[in-house]
Amino acid sequence: MSALPAARGRRPRGGGWRAPAAGTTELRVEVEPPWPFRLSRTSGMDGVLRCHDGVVRRLLHHGEEPVVVRVAQTARDRVLFGAQAPSEQAAAWGIERMRFALGVDDDLREFHELHRDDPLIGGAVRAHPQLRLRRRPVPFEALAWAVTEQLIEYVRAAAIQRRIVWRLGRHHAPSDLHDLPSAATLAAQAPALLCSFDLADKRALALRRVAQEVASGRVDLYDADHERGWRRLDAIPEIGSWTLEVLALLGQGRMDQLPAGDLAYRKLVGRLLTGDPRARVDEQDVRSFFAPYGRWSGLAGAYALRAAAPELKAVAAAA
Repeated sequence: MSALPAARGRRPRGGGWRAPAAGTTELRVEVEPPWPFRLSRTSGMDGVLRCHDGVVRRLLHHGEEPVVVRVAQTARDRVLFGAQAPSEQAAAWGIERMRFALGVDDDLREFHELHRDDPLIGGAVRAHPQLRLRRRPVPFEALAWAVTEQLIEYVRAAAIQRRIVWRLGRHHAPSDLHDLPSAATLAAQAPALLCSFDLADKRALALRRVAQEVASGRVDLYDADHERGWRRLDAIPEIGSWTLEVLALLGQGRMDQLPAGDLAYRKLVGRLLTGDPRARVDEQDVRSFFAPYGRWSGLAGAYALRAAAPELKAVAAAA
């Protein structure tokens, strides 16, 4: 990783890539990914990740410091990160978190060598070497949004997330970007207010409880001992294996974890095991099916869905 001096760094056109305001530090880092990479140019449905004119933008918070991160693929093998924040420490943290979220530093050579000829995912692995898991830059985001997505379709969950962001989130006027509310903010909300965003009663209570655990420091989602935090969260009603596996995979970078209770995986494995397009298996069957992929099971699951996407759409239409 090497920081580019501001005067010499390349500025991608568009996307609001502008000079920093007075009192703001700008840091730029150019990265050469160790494995084929393609920057996704799709904005997030929750309204916090924006993409315009090839530049991805995201507002984060390092404590109370707002950090605006911009990312552009300047060439086929180069990705430029720029961050503006009140301090250089906050700017560096923002870039590090977006590098994690985008998976730009993931070296997937071992996975591809092991599974490029796999009968289920081999074709997708060879055709899409640039595939990455779309992670969350902050693990609490993955946890909070997983609670909102429990047992409902994603479109409805995304609408709930947008309401939370607009009502309780943090807005940065110079960039017109929004960030999620902090864990402390969510922990302080009345369940009735959270329910007004279309969250079910039990989900609202669970969201507030996980926020309280994180805000108080009783659960440190950055702790290298992930399992310790999972055990404490697992004691909260309505927080089960699916929620924790989403946190692990998309918030903490644990590719050995797979959200086995996800309906898409239950349908996929059910069809593959039985030949019945309407079959659905339980989450333990899903875990057993992907167990041979070991520490890569989370990424293998993403490739399996990619490989079976047309068939799954047909199954969903028939269900």
